Amino acid sequence: MRKYLFCICFGICALPSLHAQDAATVYRGLEKLNFLGSMLYVAAHPDDENTALISHFSNHVHAHSAYLSMTRGDGGQNRIGTELRGLLGVIRTNELIQARKIDGGNQYFTSAIDFGYSKHPRETLKIWDKDQILGEVVGRIRAFQPDIIIHRFDHRSPGTTHGHHTSSALLSHEAFSLSNDSSSYPQQLEELKPWKVKRQFFNTSWWFYGSRERFEKADKTNLLSLEIGNYDALRGISNSEISAASRSSHKSQGFGSSPSLGNRTEYIELIQGDRPKTNNPFDGIDTSWKRVKNGEIVGDLVAQAIAEFDFRIPEKSLPLLIEIHQAIERLDNGVWKSRKLAETKALIKSCAGLTLQLNAERPYGIAGERLKYKLNAVQQSDLPITLVSVRDQFINTPLGKNKAFSTPLSITLGKELSSPYWLLKKGKLGVFTIDNKSLIGLPETPARKADVVVQIEGINIKFEEEINYRKNDPVRGEVITPFYVLPQLGLNFDKTVHLFPNSEEQTIRLELTNYGESFSGEIELCFPKGWEIDEAKKEVELVGRGSSQFVTFQLRPTDKSESGLMSPLVHLNGTTLDHPFSLKEINYEHIPKQYVAQPAEAKFVRLNLKLPNKKIGYIMGAGDLVQQNLAAIGLPINSIDIESISQEELNSFDTILVGIRAFNVLESLKYKNKLLFDFAAQGGNLVVQYNTSRGLKTKEIAPYPIELSRKRVTDEESSVRILEPNHPAMSVPHKITATDFEGWIQERGLYFADNWDPRFTPLLGMNDSGEEETVGSLLIAKHGDGTVVYTGLSFFRELPEGVPGAYRILINLLSL
Repeated sequence: MRKYLFCICFGICALPSLHAQDAATVYRGLEKLNFLGSMLYVAAHPDDENTALISHFSNHVHAHSAYLSMTRGDGGQNRIGTELRGLLGVIRTNELIQARKIDGGNQYFTSAIDFGYSKHPRETLKIWDKDQILGEVVGRIRAFQPDIIIHRFDHRSPGTTHGHHTSSALLSHEAFSLSNDSSSYPQQLEELKPWKVKRQFFNTSWWFYGSRERFEKADKTNLLSLEIGNYDALRGISNSEISAASRSSHKSQGFGSSPSLGNRTEYIELIQGDRPKTNNPFDGIDTSWKRVKNGEIVGDLVAQAIAEFDFRIPEKSLPLLIEIHQAIERLDNGVWKSRKLAETKALIKSCAGLTLQLNAERPYGIAGERLKYKLNAVQQSDLPITLVSVRDQFINTPLGKNKAFSTPLSITLGKELSSPYWLLKKGKLGVFTIDNKSLIGLPETPARKADVVVQIEGINIKFEEEINYRKNDPVRGEVITPFYVLPQLGLNFDKTVHLFPNSEEQTIRLELTNYGESFSGEIELCFPKGWEIDEAKKEVELVGRGSSQFVTFQLRPTDKSESGLMSPLVHLNGTTLDHPFSLKEINYEHIPKQYVAQPAEAKFVRLNLKLPNKKIGYIMGAGDLVQQNLAAIGLPINSIDIESISQEELNSFDTILVGIRAFNVLESLKYKNKLLFDFAAQGGNLVVQYNTSRGLKTKEIAPYPIELSRKRVTDEESSVRILEPNHPAMSVPHKITATDFEGWIQERGLYFADNWDPRFTPLLGMNDSGEEETVGSLLIAKHGDGTVVYTGLSFFRELPEGVPGAYRILINLLSL
C-alpha cells in the first residue's frame, strides 16, 4: 500500500532545527504559526524554481510553501565535477534540499527522469509515462493540500520551450481538477482524500513575452502583481538576499547569484479557480485557525504568544508554547495538525535553547549491526526540563541550565539502505523504478531517527531527532553528515564501460570494499556467451571496516563475442546474495557527503577500431570524460594547459581536441585562441567540441566566422544524412554509414552552428521529427596547411556509454 509522506523543513530564515534561533527569527516563527495557508510551486528541474517567490510566500506571507520538481536534473551538465546522469541527479537533489533550507520551503519530486532536452511535451510525456507521472502529481496535491498552485511555465505554449518545462505545467494544470475527482486514481483514496485547490497561477515575466518592452505594453488585467523585494527589519535581511543565497545552492549548474537592491515585482496570471478580489492570491481563503475544527482555541493562544513575546527573554514564551502544543495535540489528525506541531516543537526548542544531538560513533554501518551512539543535550532556560527517554529507554535526568549532558546508547540497524532510494534499481528511459512506493516524491531517503522525550513544565514532548555523524575538519570545522546504512560489500568496476577495440585480452578490475567488520566469500563474474575468461570465481577475504582490495579477471573476446553487460555475484556461506551494489561517494562541501548504491554492472563493448598514429593534445573545458575514454581504447592523448603552453610546444602535436564549453569557461582563450589558429595554419588539426551560444569568452572560436545557435537534435534515434560521404572525415580510417548512428543516447548533439564562413563544409544533416534539416552539427575547413573542425555532436555523452559509432567518427576527426 502506498503511503504519501510529506516532510516539513525549516530554512535559516524560518526555524532550523540544529540550533536555538535568535529572538527575531523566533518571533517570525510565531507569526508563521498563526497562518494556515499553503502554496505549491511546480516546474520541471532543479534550478527552474523562482526562489524569490518561494521565499516571499514562506517568509513574508508565512505560507507553508513547497516546490514540486518533476525531475532531479539527471540529464543536465555539471560545472563542478565529472558526475553525470544518476550521480549528477543526486548532487542536484541535494542542492535543492539546501536551497529549501535557506528559503524556508519544502521539496518534492516525481519519479520522472530528466532524459535530456526535449523539444515538445508530446515526446516528453510519452517517455515519462504520462499516466504514471500525472498520478504522482495528483497524489502530491492530495497529500500536500495546497490552497494555491503556481506554475513556472506556460501550459499553453507547447513546442516553444523545453518539453519538460511545458509538460510540468500541463501535468499540474490537468491535476488541478483531477485531485478533487474521486474517480481519478481511486487507489490513492485508501489513504488520501480528494482535495480542491482554490486557484492556479502561471508565474509569468517579460521572458515569456520576448522582451521587456513587449511585457511593459502587455495587457495585465488578468495578472496579480506581487511586491517581493521585502526587507525584514527585525532580522536585517531582504527577500532578495534570501533568494540569492538559495539560488546560489545550484553550484553544479553555475547559478551563483547576487542579491538585487530595492523593490521587485513578480506577476502571476490566474489560470484556474475564482479570481481574487484583491491583489492577494489568498484572498477569500480562510488562512486562520478557524479552518481547522476546534482550532480557534489554538489561534487565540498563538495570538497571545505573539502579543506577549519578549525579545530579550524568549523563554518567557515557553509556558504558552507548551499550552499551544497540547491544544494542537487534541485536534483531529490532518496536515495542519502535523505541520503546526512540528513548527511548535521547533519554537519550543529555540525558546528553551534546547539542543539534542544523536551522534553515531562511525559514519556508516550495515544491516543487523549494533550501532553505538551518544545523546548530547543542553538547555539554556530557567524552567525545569527533564530528559525522559530515548527510543523508549528511560533516562529521567534533569537538565540544568547550560549544563551539558551525555549518555551512551545503542541501536540494531535495520535492513533499509540509506542511499538514494530512486537509484537502487535500474530505471527505464524516462522513469525511475522504485519498489518502496511510500518513498516516491520524497526528496531523499529518510534519515535514521530516534524519539527523544523531554519534559517541560510537567508536559512530555516527543522530538524526532536524526542520528548523525560528526567530525572536526581542521579547515572546515565541524562537519555533520547523516548516518548511513550501507550494503555489506561495495563492488565497483574500475570502468563502467570496457572497450575492446581489438581481439586482445583485457584485465577487468573489480574493487571490493567492506562496510562491515569483515567479509569472507566468493566473487563470480557473469557475462554473456562468446567471451572467454581465465577464472570466473575468486575467493575474497576482507578484514576491517572500509578495507578494500581489487579482484582481477582476464577477459578475451572471440569472433562470436557481442557487446553486453557483466555483473558480479556474491557467494557467502553457501548462498548467493541478491542484487549486489556498486557504491560511489560524492563529497562536495556545499552538500552532505553521499553514499550512492546502484546495481553493480559494467558494459563491455566490442569495437572494430583503427587507431591513428598521431600525437594528440586535449584542452579540458567545463569537464568531461572524453580524454579518459580515448585513452581507454589505447589512443595516446596528453593534457594541455592552455595558460602556459607556448606555440612551439603546441606545434609538437598533430591534433588538438578542445573540450566541451572551453570557450565558455576559459578566460585565456580570449587571446590564446590565436595560438590554436596558428597551430592549424602551420599544419595542425584543430577539433573544437560544442560551446553554448551564450556566455562565450570570445566569439572567435575558429579562424573564420562562425555563429553558434541553440539548435539541437534531441531524438537520439533520428536519421542522419551524410552529406559528403567521400570526405576523409567520413571515410578515413573508418567508413561512416547510417549504422554508426545507432545506439546513441539522449541526443544527437547540441548548440549547432547556424551561420558560417563559406570556407566551412558541412558534413552531416539531421533533424527532429517535424522540423527542417539542420546541417551545422559538423563543419570542417582548411586553414593554411591544416584543418579546423567545429562539432556539436554529443561525444561527451556517447563515449562514456561506449557507443561504437561515436568512437569511429571522433577517431576520423582526430585523424585529419
